[in-house]
Amino acid sequence: MEKKKKGFSFPHTYVMLLAMVLIMAVLTYVIPAGQYERVEDPNTGRMVINPDNYTLVENNPTKFFDLFKAVPRGMNDAADVSFFIFCTGGAFNIMLVTGAITRGIGKIAIALRGKEKLMIPLLVFVFSLAGATIGMSEEAIVFIPLGVALARAVGYDAMVGMSMITLGCAVGFNSAWMNPFTVGVAQGIAELPTFSGIGLRFVIHGVFFIVTSWYIMHYAGKVQKNPQLSVIADIEAEDAKNPNNKIDLDNLEKLTGRDKLVLLIFFVGLAILVYGVMTYGWYFTEISALFVGMGIACGFAAGFGPSKIATEFVVGAKDIVFGALVVGVARAILIVMQDGMIIDPIVHAMAGLIGDLPRSVSAVGMYFVQTFLDFVIPSGSGQAAATMPIMVPLADVLGITRQTAVLAFQFGDGFTNSFFPTAGTLMACLGLIKVPYDRWFKFMAPLMAIWVTLGTAFVVYATITNYGPF
Repeated sequence: MEKKKKGFSFPHTYVMLLAMVLIMAVLTYVIPAGQYERVEDPNTGRMVINPDNYTLVENNPTKFFDLFKAVPRGMNDAADVSFFIFCTGGAFNIMLVTGAITRGIGKIAIALRGKEKLMIPLLVFVFSLAGATIGMSEEAIVFIPLGVALARAVGYDAMVGMSMITLGCAVGFNSAWMNPFTVGVAQGIAELPTFSGIGLRFVIHGVFFIVTSWYIMHYAGKVQKNPQLSVIADIEAEDAKNPNNKIDLDNLEKLTGRDKLVLLIFFVGLAILVYGVMTYGWYFTEISALFVGMGIACGFAAGFGPSKIATEFVVGAKDIVFGALVVGVARAILIVMQDGMIIDPIVHAMAGLIGDLPRSVSAVGMYFVQTFLDFVIPSGSGQAAATMPIMVPLADVLGITRQTAVLAFQFGDGFTNSFFPTAGTLMACLGLIKVPYDRWFKFMAPLMAIWVTLGTAFVVYATITNYGPF
C-alpha cells in the first residue's frame, strides 16, 4: 500500500487562540503578580506607570471556571469591534447585491488592463500616507471589501486586496513620521519635541514602501499566472460560486441610473467617513452607524423594498460570523493576563533583561522587548504609556539617545500589529474577507521577517549615529 505523507497542519484559528488563553492561565500560577503605580504624565496628560514604584501583590491565578468565562468576557470587551464587523459586512452586502459596486469595479478593472500591477504601489502609497499622519488603522477596515473586489476583478485574490489596504496603512504606521498615537505619545513621555527626528522616519517610510509594494506585487503576479498558487485558493473557489463576486469584463453591463445613484451614495459616505474621523474622532460606533445608513440608502436607491434590504443585511452579517467572533476570543488572552496581574511583571522582567545587555546590543534588545510586549499590549498609545517611562531612563543610563528608544518602541509596536493574533484590527480584517489566521500567517511570515530585519538595521544605525531630536 502506498503511504501518504502528511505535512504539518496548522491548527484551527480558534484552537490556536484558546491554546494561548490556556497558556496565559497557567502563567498566572507561575509568574508572581505585580503592579506599577500609575501617575498622570504632565507632557501628555495620560496615565503612565511610575518605573520607581513596582510592587508585588497577592497572586490571582485563573480559576478553572474563570478560564471559560474569559471567552464571553473577551467577546463583551471586544463588542464594539465585533458589531462593527457585523454592521459593515451586512451593509456592504446590500451594496454588493445591487450590482452597482460590481459594475463600477469592472469599469476600473477594464481601465487597468495591462497595467494592473501599478494599482498595488499606488494604493499602498495612498494608505501609507494615512497611516503615517493620522495613524489610520481600524478606519481602513471599511475599504477592505472594495480592495478585494478590485483585486479579484484584475485576476488577483482577496489576500492582495486586503494587503494593498492594510499593509499600506502599516507602512505609514510603522514609519510614523507624524503619527500622533504612537510617536507623538512616546515622544511626549520622553520629553522630546513632537515629531522630531522626522528625517530618518521619512527614509524609513520610503524603504518600507518599496519593500512592501514589491512583496505584494510579486505574490500578485504569481496568483495571476496560476490561481492555484494562492494561499487561499480553496476560499477563492468557494467565493467564486457567489454571482455577486464574479465580474465578467468581456460582457460587463452598462451602469444604469440607479447604479450611479448607489455609487454616489457610496462615495459620499466615504467622504463623510474621512471627515468624521479627522474632525470628530469617529470610531467603531459612529462608523458602524454610517455604514448601516449607507447600506439602507443604497438598497432603496437600487429599488429594494425594506424586507429585501433586511434579508441581504442578515446574509452579509451571517457570512462573517467567524471573523466577528474571533476578535472576542483573541481578547480573552488579555483578559486572563489582566485578571492575573501578570502584564506589569512581564514588562518589569523584560526591562531588567535590557539593563543587563552591553550598550552595543541594548537598543536592539529594547526593540525586541517592545515587539514581544505588543503581544500583550496591542494598543500603541497603551504600550507607550506602559513601557516608555521605563525605557527612557533606561536609555539614559545605557547611553542610548531617547530618540532611539522611541524608534525601538515605534517598530516594536508597529510591525506585529500586522501579525499577532491579539491585534484586533488584523483579526477584524481577516474576518471581513473570511480568511483564517493560519493563511495570513503563511502569507505574511516572509514579509514580517524582512520588516524585522530592516527594523534591526535602522535601530543599529540610530544607535551608532546617536539619533537625536532633530
